[in-house]
Amino acid sequence: MFRMTAHRTALAAALATPFLLWAAGPAQAHGAPTDPASRVYACSPEGASTGTASCRAAIAANGGPFTAWDNLRVANVNGRDRQTIPDGELCSGGLSGYRGLDLTRSDWPTTRLAPGARMTMTYASTIAHTGTFELYLTRQGYDPAKPLTWADLPERPFASVTDPALTGGAYRFGAKLPSDRTGHHVLFTIWRNTSTPDTYYACSDVTFPAARKAPASAPAARQQPSPSPTPTPVPSKASSPSPSPSPSVSERTAAPAAEAAAAPRSTPVAATSASGPSAPSIAGGAAAVLVLTGGAALALRLRRR
Repeated sequence: MFRMTAHRTALAAALATPFLLWAAGPAQAHGAPTDPASRVYACSPEGASTGTASCRAAIAANGGPFTAWDNLRVANVNGRDRQTIPDGELCSGGLSGYRGLDLTRSDWPTTRLAPGARMTMTYASTIAHTGTFELYLTRQGYDPAKPLTWADLPERPFASVTDPALTGGAYRFGAKLPSDRTGHHVLFTIWRNTSTPDTYYACSDVTFPAARKAPASAPAARQQPSPSPTPTPVPSKASSPSPSPSPSVSERTAAPAAEAAAAPRSTPVAATSASGPSAPSIAGGAAAVLVLTGGAALALRLRRR
């Protein structure tokens, strides 16, 4: 009886051991971004977007809910992500159990971010593990209506963080976002474990506002030129009177005659001649002749006596 009981106990333990190991194994490194929320977390029973059109479509395409939202992992990738995960299947990691995450839709639940700002990622996990987080952001011009491919992502991550601390059930670390993104983009996260052979993949949909246009500056007031002194007009030869030439002899003698003609008649004007002496000169000369003649006659009379 004792031997049979011991045999049954051993058999039950043997059957239960593989299940326990399987259950414990995946739990060692489960995790996914919860802020910005990844598609798998947003559409999970624990997420807040299960009722959205995109999540309903993803669950229908998946064939069931995303209950194991923290188990999207691929073993033994060893850094060969682009060779291992096919184009169009980046969000599912190429796993058929998560294929609904690869739907080409522009209405996935999104987190609003600011270009060039510093963001803080919250990556939920159950047990601390060593490893490196790499963050990629789709190139400017990404079209969410098309399948996500490796060509949509830059060759290098814009941020890389190794072995952050696990506190409160999550890894939290900061990263500076690129400053040239606008519109709908995908924040693609790769977590390369070094304490396990697993690599985790996640797609978080984010939006960036359009760049603000700089306000048009008011036109600068035109500086009025200071009034320059008014230049003194220089008369031209055609309009400026030329200096009057010195009057000739005939003009000098004609001027008094013109003035005399224009003067009132009540004023006596001595008659002038253009060539002879004036009247007073003639009278004075006659008087002198009389004096000389009188003197000569007187002298002759005295001699006769």
